[in-house]
Amino acid sequence: MIDKDTFGTRTALYHTFGCKLNFAETSTVARLMAEHGVRRVSGGEEPDFIVINSCSVTELADKKCRQTIRSLHRRYPGAAIVVTGCYAQLKSDEVSALPGVAIVAGIDRKLDIADFVDRYIHSGDNECHVTPAKDLRSFMPSCSRGDRTRYFLKVQDGCDYWCSYCTIPKARGRSRSATIDELVAQAAAVAAEGGKEIVITGVNIGDFGKGRSDTFFDLIKALDDVDGIERYRISSIEPNLLTDEMIEWVARDARRFMPHFHVPLQSGSDHVLQLMRRHYDTALFARKMDTIRRAIPDAFIGIDLIVGARGETDECFEQSYHFIESLPVSRLHVFTYSERPGTRALEIPHIVAPEEKHRRTRRMLALSERKWADFAASFKDTVRPVLLEHPRPGHPLSGFTDNYLKVQVNVDNPADYDNKIAPVRLGEANVTDEVLSATLEL
Repeated sequence: MIDKDTFGTRTALYHTFGCKLNFAETSTVARLMAEHGVRRVSGGEEPDFIVINSCSVTELADKKCRQTIRSLHRRYPGAAIVVTGCYAQLKSDEVSALPGVAIVAGIDRKLDIADFVDRYIHSGDNECHVTPAKDLRSFMPSCSRGDRTRYFLKVQDGCDYWCSYCTIPKARGRSRSATIDELVAQAAAVAAEGGKEIVITGVNIGDFGKGRSDTFFDLIKALDDVDGIERYRISSIEPNLLTDEMIEWVARDARRFMPHFHVPLQSGSDHVLQLMRRHYDTALFARKMDTIRRAIPDAFIGIDLIVGARGETDECFEQSYHFIESLPVSRLHVFTYSERPGTRALEIPHIVAPEEKHRRTRRMLALSERKWADFAASFKDTVRPVLLEHPRPGHPLSGFTDNYLKVQVNVDNPADYDNKIAPVRLGEANVTDEVLSATLEL
């Protein structure tokens, strides 16, 4: 039990796994903890609490969470560990039994963590609060910057798609979202704080407004009217929910939405897509990519890909590889398939051997490297606007162009350019680090 007389001097360390959505939510938790008198730990201090926002997208993600919990407990044996996120939601009993874990909070209880910590300070009693996924109805708002220049605005949560390989619906529950008025107000608050870029996040953001009359397209048009915000990015949107109308609007009418799309493909084989229970085929996906490239030639297009899924025969993989090779995309985000308990994918008989999964992953990563290098090279010696970010000590100033190319700029006074948009001339590309050298055009 922690001495209640010292409440208000407590410190917390935060560790986040997984997606942009988790990072946004962790920042919100940290802000609420600070309001309860538990501040973020400073360098050299030992925390009283460790808050871990977990991921469970793969078995490896679960393993990393367990390893981190054990490692942090060994390093800070006196700290009480709080675990939330998808791993905590799906395997609360397993998490509760790990050394040092005092509080387990499910997906819908993240906003209550500060209250749980307050109660723990006074009682010392371990607690576990997890709502069954079928009963998840509430929407947890989150719009936070954390340590970054960009803000992350959560607009939607949950998923109704039930892809055969995925546990997200079990962890996050049904699709639900905030209202447009609430999100516009949050964006306006970001502008008032001096924020210039917002990344729109969620689990299946194209499903925004499900059960209501408003849509994701209505949302982005409303956000585009918020004065003070100079950039929006759509973090990830399903290809069947990315309409041609949205693409044309970003190309012609949007003032603040960047030429940047991230669209999950998962496989370039129609047979594997069917086994995955995805909501599109390769013909639809290829048409979407061509529509983006024709409407916005400079756009960065990233895609997600799962390699070595059940049912992915040698022939299916080759089909997938050559299909992706033909797409006008800029980068692949490659995941190696991992078995997840309770998913329908386990009923698929064909299993890819681990060594073959790794071979296929390496091939796709090499393809991604070539795609990115070609895309980056096409902009050498051109001038593009970059939102410059505060540099880490000993590192050059960096930031992203409007079309999501990371650049590094050497300047005499980096602090003078923090959170400012400036034109830069792009130079050589470092393919390994996916960063370009650049010089300011003043």
